[in-house]
Amino acid sequence: METPQIEQLRTACNRDCPDACGLVAEIQNGKVVRLKGDPDHPVTQGFLCHRTSRFLDRQYDPDRIVTPLARQGSDFHPIGWEDALERIARKLLQVRQESGPTSILYYRSAGSMGLMKHVTDAFFERFGPVTIKSGDVCSGAGDAAQMLDFGDEDSHDIFDLDHSQTIILWGKNVYVSQVHLLPILKRARARGAQFTLIDPVWQQTAQLCDRFIQPRPGGDSALALGTARILFENQWYDSNAGSYCDHLEQFQELAYSRNLETWATLADVSVADLEHLASSYTQQPAATLIGWGLQRRRNGSATVRTIDALASVSGNLGIAGGGISYCCKRRGAFDLSFTTGLDQPARAIPEPLLGPGIFAAQDPPIRVAWVSGGNPVAMLPESDRIAKGLQTREMTVVVDSFMTDTARCADIILPTTTMLEEDDLLGAYGHHWLIESRPVTSAPSEVKSDYEITQELARRVGLAKDFSEDVDTWKRRMLQGVSEEGVSLDELRQGPVRNPLAGQVMYADRKFPTPTGRVNLVTDVAAAPPPTTQLRPLLLMALSNHDSQASQWVNGTRNGPAIARVHPAVAQPFVDGGLAIVESELSQMTVRLEFDDRQREDVLLLPKGGWLSDGCCANALIPGEMTDDGGCAVFYDTPVRLLPLPADQPSH
Repeated sequence: METPQIEQLRTACNRDCPDACGLVAEIQNGKVVRLKGDPDHPVTQGFLCHRTSRFLDRQYDPDRIVTPLARQGSDFHPIGWEDALERIARKLLQVRQESGPTSILYYRSAGSMGLMKHVTDAFFERFGPVTIKSGDVCSGAGDAAQMLDFGDEDSHDIFDLDHSQTIILWGKNVYVSQVHLLPILKRARARGAQFTLIDPVWQQTAQLCDRFIQPRPGGDSALALGTARILFENQWYDSNAGSYCDHLEQFQELAYSRNLETWATLADVSVADLEHLASSYTQQPAATLIGWGLQRRRNGSATVRTIDALASVSGNLGIAGGGISYCCKRRGAFDLSFTTGLDQPARAIPEPLLGPGIFAAQDPPIRVAWVSGGNPVAMLPESDRIAKGLQTREMTVVVDSFMTDTARCADIILPTTTMLEEDDLLGAYGHHWLIESRPVTSAPSEVKSDYEITQELARRVGLAKDFSEDVDTWKRRMLQGVSEEGVSLDELRQGPVRNPLAGQVMYADRKFPTPTGRVNLVTDVAAAPPPTTQLRPLLLMALSNHDSQASQWVNGTRNGPAIARVHPAVAQPFVDGGLAIVESELSQMTVRLEFDDRQREDVLLLPKGGWLSDGCCANALIPGEMTDDGGCAVFYDTPVRLLPLPADQPSH
């Protein structure tokens, strides 16, 4: 019997990751049998992360939802699309007429980073405007810091690191969160570039670096300011910094407000660590790469601002191989003028406060909730509160492919496409390449894309004309600002194209889109003490891991109890591999301990993205709180303690 021929089709990964990889799918008999990285994509370079390389387990998971479901008591039963959409449309129209459109909550997150998801945003704006979320639960504090400091937010080209003499990885775990940066870093390492990792958590990137500085959680500002003091004391800062930096004297006064020993103590590092870091910034060009975790603290925005200031005054702005890179402008090439987003929201609930915000919303109250592209019960603080909020609305609709914690709270679940079935456009927040995703396999017959759902709903509520166009028409509309610059849809169909609006080096002329045209240096930072207490001496940190993309887990790896990594010195009388209870002021959960003497003695590490229904949700322990700016969640400042299991529960 002849073996069926294998066809290769190209598409893209749309999950919440900086790399936005090009994918090559091998198709046999209409089924994807293998997924590889696109060797022709300049960043993907033919390899994938562990999570995406196993995506076919998710694609063909027998638990996937493939038909609309409606709640019946505590269970769900299948219903047809016509019935589901008629129920939803009727309820939306009724609630809008009786209570106004802000009685409808529309929540969309980054489960898919595809630009077509903005079309659904436009639908709810035109139907409403409805209540939406504000801020950004993950990166908002850093985004706000960079906008305040530089008037813009973007990064050097990823390959500009080939010019760097020094690379400072500040809170960045490239092995888990940006694996396609590794070949570039290893190339720099081979030619002699010097590497420093700064992170309160020991992680594999430390093995790549010449020096690993392990400050206390939240000690980054003190570390940066102590380093800045050494630059000023030794006249190692840029003598021209005053020409492109506002508030240089005030920043210098801030650095001089404490002596080196005090800054080192506040950061819980050695003075030698400060001296090493200061020297690193003089080995130019020095590139600073900020990770996506250190801003998730109460003073997260101010922390990023102190690092921005350090890179600025050291003379590493606007030069090849230098700069300070936090996020690339992934939407920068796209025309999204068809949606206003948060420019003029009718009502917005801060994303970190979604749970209490649902209950606090009055005049009118939230009567209907629509959730797509996210699993907020698992991924936001106060998980139980969010679940209860969604469960107690008159109608909650969840668009998803799996029975997530959030889907369990729904009245109606609408099944949607996976990334291998998507027709979309993507930018990246870790580099500047744009890419088109194309379906490489057909969705199950009763599954619709988010846009198809939007079109069907629009037809039922009087907005059919606004959403009648096909996907290619929307794509061309989004690309109209760069189509004359070599990024037309036809050109993207041939492969990834670099965003023509993005420079190789940020601020090469040292002119900044701030009100004065200069860097706005930070002038005041609260040197807050660690938020731990004698009763709860450990800080909970739920970190990205190899087995999940946010709350999308590799098949077979999701069940509990969650693994809690701690230093053995703080885990007495517990045993390695034994069970214990992690308790915060808000809640508690059972964990399995894993001792790791490379970690600090004031942290307890859990995996990010654990599900509430599995008893693994770290966010159930975390109270809703916002950072100092940017609407980011305070994920990493929750004090916890370890407790033994009750006597009637086994400890192994």
